[in-house]
Amino acid sequence: MRPTPPRSRPKIVRELLLVIVLYGLYRLGRLAANGHVSEAFANAARVWSWERTVHLPDEASVQGLILHGRALEKAANLYYSNVHFPAMIVFLVWMFWRHPTHYVWVRRVLTALTGAGLALHLAFPLAPPRMVPAFGLVDTGRLVGPSPYGDVDTQGLANQFAAMPSLHVGWALVIAIGLITVGRSRWRWLWLAHPAATLFVVVSTANHYWLDGIVAAALLGASLFLIPPRRRARLTDARLSKPHPPTAARSARALPPLDPPMHTATGH
Repeated sequence: MRPTPPRSRPKIVRELLLVIVLYGLYRLGRLAANGHVSEAFANAARVWSWERTVHLPDEASVQGLILHGRALEKAANLYYSNVHFPAMIVFLVWMFWRHPTHYVWVRRVLTALTGAGLALHLAFPLAPPRMVPAFGLVDTGRLVGPSPYGDVDTQGLANQFAAMPSLHVGWALVIAIGLITVGRSRWRWLWLAHPAATLFVVVSTANHYWLDGIVAAALLGASLFLIPPRRRARLTDARLSKPHPPTAARSARALPPLDPPMHTATGH
């Protein structure tokens, strides 16, 4: 499939500026959780207790699956640290280039999800399980690396109290749903392996609770309900993927030249 004509794409400079602004707001929103240390740890105890009440699997049992070897721990840490943002950037660029009408829809859904997530970060600061020794989980990032978080004091770690919801899981779901929506292969559903792997990684590295991923999925579901893909986007991509019918001029050029009429001699 050839790239979509430029006239049907949003302006690239505007999109770059918009993404930069949204990223800046995202970073500021996470840092705004500073100063809620005691509340974050109290909420961690509440989340842990609720998960045990509804019989969700213990996060420690999931982490035990990767503690059998340093290679597994490091692989999980690498996935957590190095896939989240790069995967989203590659996905957005690809959607912008190949499916611009769906790109606009994806960008709106992503903005709504991230905005709702940041609001919840502020309303419900939450210490990740790796920061609560009583839960019995290991901080694999500090143990074997790499870790995206610096080795600083508790006040400096306050921006890490933005565990609820897990935007790692939410963004991974956005990528999978976007690729499934524009895909036509019967194998496109395999893209769901990315959010599944992300959920496993964020839990096994003790960066998130199960509930963080569940809430992220619920927020995404609400965003998709409020911002469905436009019918025009589906029709535009379908039209661009079909071969164009030949025009009259092209058809005329394609016809073989007609032989001149044969005249037979007749006597008079």
